[in-house]
Amino acid sequence: MNAIDDKSKAAAALGPRMDASAIQRLLVERICLLRYRPGDQLKEAELAREFGVSRTPVRDALNRISHLGMIESRNGVGTVVVRLSEEQIRHVYEMRLELACLIGKLSPVAPGPAHLAALQGLLQRARRLRDGFKADEYVLINHELHEVIASMIGNSSLRSMWLQTYVQAASTWYMVAQTREAEVTDALLEELTDLVNAVKHGDAEAVGFVQRIHIQYGFAKINAMLEEGGLDAD
Repeated sequence: MNAIDDKSKAAAALGPRMDASAIQRLLVERICLLRYRPGDQLKEAELAREFGVSRTPVRDALNRISHLGMIESRNGVGTVVVRLSEEQIRHVYEMRLELACLIGKLSPVAPGPAHLAALQGLLQRARRLRDGFKADEYVLINHELHEVIASMIGNSSLRSMWLQTYVQAASTWYMVAQTREAEVTDALLEELTDLVNAVKHGDAEAVGFVQRIHIQYGFAKINAMLEEGGLDAD
């Protein structure tokens, strides 16, 4: 199956009537998975045909993604995927470290059985990565993990910033992760295990503390690669 078939199959799985939010989610996943690499052009007409929609929801989705700093419009070129500068990467991670401290403080949603079940399910999936690392599954587990964390954030502004900075940081982190498969799998398992324990105790502040530890871990790995000569998506 070729790349076009893969994309069409993924789009079809989301249903015949995709709205801007569904298109945004799928395009962000592709950018994070490096299926769309820095410099790649995203064409409204082609995406509309792929998703079986008019250009309007595609345009809305692209506008939303542009606000995240993941794509930009260039004169004479169109909409292209961009890579954050080293300074921007550091700024995003610095922000994420501070946001994590607020998860259990600003109108937290008490962790409950639904959160626990979701995290335990992700933990089971993450364990299977030890038998064979799959980049797509690793990314999807992380996407779903951040949505679970977001569901424990009652403050809407904090929740929005949490998700925004996650997707801004994601593609950079996944470039690093692909070079350290066993290490990042172990780190993800540790993170999920710690989160399960925090949720079992109903401790929202501990959830934020766990997130801060693992964001710092990722930040340290990215800083090391930047100091060694930068990140290369090619």
